Amino acid sequence: MCTACRTGLRGFDRAASFGMYEGTLRGLIHLYKYSGMKPLAGILATYLERALAVDEMFDAVVPVPLHWRKKWSRGFNQSELLARHMAGRRKIPLVNALRRRKTTAAQAGLSSAGRRRNVAGAFVARKAANVSGKRILLIDDVMTTGATASACATALKRAGAKSVSLLTLARVDRRWKS
Repeated sequence: MCTACRTGLRGFDRAASFGMYEGTLRGLIHLYKYSGMKPLAGILATYLERALAVDEMFDAVVPVPLHWRKKWSRGFNQSELLARHMAGRRKIPLVNALRRRKTTAAQAGLSSAGRRRNVAGAFVARKAANVSGKRILLIDDVMTTGATASACATALKRAGAKSVSLLTLARVDRRWKS
């Protein structure tokens, strides 16, 4: 086994999602993310909370960051709003521990390998964010292949995070074509 595998630098330790990225849930996520329906964040965070065991303990909630240009054009980071709600409900700190250091192409339409290449090295831990020895709850809206979450988790673990658990609203099942 390689050193990166043994030390967990390949990615997140576990993942949970509320549901599949289809039907009504997909529609809600699209309204929230692409139509600027920010008030949906509270309702969607309720779904997120249902996907997480009540006795699971974390030291910090970390949102997947958007590149500043994408955040500026969208007007908000959907993952950050969800993370704020989760942090408040769990009474644990929200830490913007990650920075997207380079803009990347949209992940939609890329193969699994293409997605991994696209986000390789895209994320770094902020120096001011102390994640050393901490159990991190990483929040994103949708997981397709896990490439983005894995790149984020790798950056957090390189900064010393003890564990990284991914929590998303929805998961895409790429095994089936619609």
